[in-house]
This record gives sequence, structure tokens and C-alpha cells, in this order.
Amino acid sequence: MKIRWLLASITLLTIANSGPAATKGTTKIYVTNSQRNDITVIDLASRKAVDDIRVGRAVHGVCAPADGRRLFATIESEKNLKIIDTATDEITATIPLTGTPNQCASTPDGHYVDVPIRDGNSVDIVDTNQKKVVKVLPIHVPHNGYDADDNQRIFVSSMGDDEIDMIDLQKMEYIDRIPVGGIPRPYVVTNDEKTIYSALTDFHGFVIASIPERKVIQRVELPPAPPAACVLEPRTPTHGLALTPDGRELWVTSLGDSGVYVYDVATKKISSEIPVGKCPNWITITPDGRYVAVSNSDSDDCSIIDESTHREVARVKVGKSPKRLLALQIP
Repeated sequence: MKIRWLLASITLLTIANSGPAATKGTTKIYVTNSQRNDITVIDLASRKAVDDIRVGRAVHGVCAPADGRRLFATIESEKNLKIIDTATDEITATIPLTGTPNQCASTPDGHYVDVPIRDGNSVDIVDTNQKKVVKVLPIHVPHNGYDADDNQRIFVSSMGDDEIDMIDLQKMEYIDRIPVGGIPRPYVVTNDEKTIYSALTDFHGFVIASIPERKVIQRVELPPAPPAACVLEPRTPTHGLALTPDGRELWVTSLGDSGVYVYDVATKKISSEIPVGKCPNWITITPDGRYVAVSNSDSDDCSIIDESTHREVARVKVGKSPKRLLALQIP
């Protein structure tokens, strides 16, 4: 009887461990090819391009909810937002926007997406359940959206007013404006929504701004680099920032150096340069924090870096002029 009980227990344990809870899924990196009409899909495990999603000419930004089940992509030529099922990499819906979109941001639950509209001096708030724009807010020369792990608030940058603005999604209005001391380029917000790290036009480095104090508290300059002779980003020596999931490291691209630097948040020290491809544009970190991916806009490839060793482990060919990219854990 004891042997039968043991065998039955082993069988039940095996079945339980083979179910959905035991499957972590796969990690994909979605890379927008800004001078084509597609998104390259990279499988992180094999470090190979495994799919090519035709979404429309001049695809610009990508964002996603926390569960990784959907990807949202902004298409400049069509002035719309497309929803992609990440399990099949197929487009499931298209949402019209009010103008030409830039980099989007999604709330963790995927209910709302904010889309800066460059030719409208505005930001569209999209309700993905209703599949329509439910609010349009004015903003002077909008650029990038960002969500910091909160379903109630979302961010959008104003290049015209040198600030990053916080939107309350319940009130559908601005509730804070944080000056960053220059024209904001890519930026990230800490999960506690107290600190912003932002790249600036004509500055090889980034600034650190306090959200509660509404001011820049530090400027961090990267090591000297030659002027960035990049096709996509004139006057932008730094165009990619990403925080590790634990918030301990800020990864920063240097277009002139064709490299990446790591800023230790606690010690305030900058690592030595990590070489990547030509004109590193955007940067993303896998949800588990193990790998960093960088789009190299002038060499048409994507660098994959081991976070623990700070070494490039692969360089994957993608489409023409890759720009935004996003790493997702697919259930």
C-alpha cells in the first residue's frame, strides 16, 4: 500500500508540475524597424529572429501591459495604434488616433495607453477595452509616453516646455509637471514615482529629477565621446535609458561611442563602456533582469547583453533602422 501511495503521489506531483503554473513561458524581444513596415521578433532563448510582423510603414513605438499577452504598436503612416497577440504575433485590432503618433505607454493592466501626437501638440488617451480614444489633452511638442507601474497615473514628455507631465487617469487631467532643465528625450520613472532619469538634447548623459520637489537634483555626464553622426537622432548623444527591475542600475546608450554605460544608483558610479552596434538607439531589459537588449539604428541589428557580466552575448540582424524595442515575458 505504501508503494502504491508513493507512486500515486509522484504521479500527481508530476502532473501538477507540468501544468501552466510550472511553465514560465518564453521571452521575446520586439524591435520596430522605423524605415520599413515591420516589427522583428527575436526569441531570447535561441537568440534568433523568429518572426516578422507587418504592421504598416513607419512603425514608431511599442508598449505593453505587465502580463505580456498583448503588444501595442504606433504606426505613423496610418495614424493608428495596433494591438498584437504575443502568443501568435498576429494583429487583432486597429485603433484610429487623432494624428501622427510617437512612443506609447501602457498601464500595467493594459486598460489605458497614452500616445503622444506630434502633429497635434496633444496626447491621446486610448481605452483599449472600448478600442477608441477617450480623451485628448494638450501638450507642447509631445515625445514619449511612460508608465511606472501604476494603473492610476501615466507620463508624457513635453519637448516644447522642457518638462515631463504626469496624468491622472481617473480625472483624465494633468496633476504634475516636472521640469528637467532641457529638452527631454527618452526617460524612465522609478516605480515609487519619486525620481525621473531623463536624457536631454545636446547632452551626453542624463539628469536626475525629483518628482516631489519638481526640480533637477543632479546632472550626470558620460565620458567624452565624438559627435554622434547618426541618421535617426541628430543632436541626441544619448537616446536610450532603462532601469533594471530592482532599480539598482540605470543602463544608458551613447550614440557617438556606439556603446552602453551602466550607472550604479547607490554608488553613483558609471561602468566602463560596453561596445554594441552603430548608433545604439533604444534599450530594454527583460522582466527577470537577466538580459539587456539594444537597437543599433545604423547597423540594423540588436545587441543582447548579459546583465551580470556586462558583456554582449549576441548580435541579431533585424530590419532597416531599428528604433524602439521591448522585451516581454510571454505566458
